[in-house]
Amino acid sequence: MTLPIHPIMEQSFAVIDQEIGKHNFTPAEYAIVQRVIHSTADFEFAQLIKFSPNAIASGIKALQQGKPIVTDVGMVKQGIAGMVAKTFGNPLIVAVEQASVALPGKTRTETGLMQCWEQFPEAIFVIGNAPTALLALCEQLLTATLQPALVIGVPVGFISVLESKAALAQTSVPQIRVDSRKGGSPVAAAILNALLVLAWNGK
Repeated sequence: MTLPIHPIMEQSFAVIDQEIGKHNFTPAEYAIVQRVIHSTADFEFAQLIKFSPNAIASGIKALQQGKPIVTDVGMVKQGIAGMVAKTFGNPLIVAVEQASVALPGKTRTETGLMQCWEQFPEAIFVIGNAPTALLALCEQLLTATLQPALVIGVPVGFISVLESKAALAQTSVPQIRVDSRKGGSPVAAAILNALLVLAWNGK
């Protein structure tokens, strides 16, 4: 059974379709872009979102298999918890909550994310706020034998944000990222929720 769409969301999607017009996205890519624009009212994301080959397929497969979803912060978890509960019930782990104290020279989120990486290297990692955590993950990926099923790298802000996304782009991991300072929890949640809908409706 496909997931129902709220009438207001359906009307919003129709407005987005009209304003975007012709585009070169695949249907699955467009479903993600559409939901990000819906959550931000920012059409620039149509130019900024980047998909690596097979990123969507890898993410869908992992969701359908019930793989864990690791978020950097609680706000991302809150944004996806409802859709996760309606669909596959994947374990949801918040990186910052895994570390009561930060390791020297690191943030709590970075410390927690590295703990999650050690426990669940093949999870889906969703990073909407913490560029330091994304940078630390990318460093591990350079020499790792196991890779995450998907990395959603969309931290927002001014410090280390562009560097963290550039580092992600240099890895071969399946990834969806936003190539600019833009991003944040709503964007990260929108991408993951769109993937959950695609995974559920396509199962």
